[in-house]
Amino acid sequence: MDMLVILMTIGVSFLLSVILGPLCIPLLRRLKFGQQVRTDGPQSHLKKSGTPTMGGIIIMLALLIAFLRFSEKTTEFWVLLIGALGFGLVGFMDDYIKIVLKRSLGLTAKQKLGGQLLFSIIICVLLFKMDHSTAISIPGTHFSFDLGWFYYPFVVIIFFATTNAVNFTDGVDGLLAGTSGIAAGAFTIIAMQATEHESAVFMAALVGAVLGFLIFNAHPAKVFMGDTGSLGIGGALAAAAILTKTEVLLILIGGVFVIEMVSVILQVGSFKLRGKRIFRMSPIHHHFELSGWSEWKVVTIFWAVGLVLAAAGLALYRIGGG
Repeated sequence: MDMLVILMTIGVSFLLSVILGPLCIPLLRRLKFGQQVRTDGPQSHLKKSGTPTMGGIIIMLALLIAFLRFSEKTTEFWVLLIGALGFGLVGFMDDYIKIVLKRSLGLTAKQKLGGQLLFSIIICVLLFKMDHSTAISIPGTHFSFDLGWFYYPFVVIIFFATTNAVNFTDGVDGLLAGTSGIAAGAFTIIAMQATEHESAVFMAALVGAVLGFLIFNAHPAKVFMGDTGSLGIGGALAAAAILTKTEVLLILIGGVFVIEMVSVILQVGSFKLRGKRIFRMSPIHHHFELSGWSEWKVVTIFWAVGLVLAAAGLALYRIGGG
């Protein structure tokens, strides 16, 4: 695969994100698309109230334009596009209801799950039509097993789990932009080695888009990505993992997202069963903040963990013959 195309894709999406930031942020501010900060969270976050959110629009636009420029219109193209923009649309609707219509809960749980299920099913239909393999590979080995028709419910679970795990990670300035950029970078390399052109270009476009967004989202953030960005990024990563047949490896490469989601599950489960909390606050990045860590320390350490896990994922992929 042409490395020049990948580098150009990263560069174009990065520049688009950097250009769109100063255009979109003032508009979001004028439209009063300000973040409502939870009062039970870290007190240092209260000053962030009113910071423009829904900045995920910047990421999605930069990703879309760069991908359209360097991709080919195959079935894989549509799987990737629906993965990002479909789930991003669900996030946008949730953000819009919360911020603009002033309904703090946004979409109801049924509405959000319904939207996610709709786009997951559309992708399953596309995968079936392209005769996508229903086999699952075990990372680091040459062993695989065929799920048959059970693969499609598995795909739905991947999208649900990934988008919600990524969403939980978005809570500290720059945290998700950095960790998702690292994960997308790993999948760019995997897709290149697997000669999955569309996935490689798509992930490269995501790398550039989130790194460009990070300029405005690093502490102190001038804009938040909101569910528009987090759900869109989650859908993009899930789609790339499915097309590159690294569905299980996604758990390792996206390990930071998994840790964040597990911390929420453990916290809720412990409180319901024992009436006691395990962490000072979940997701776990807030626990470390309330333990005295600065936002920058939380972010840099989580980035480092994400980098180590991504490297481990790439190593396993190569051991398995990728």
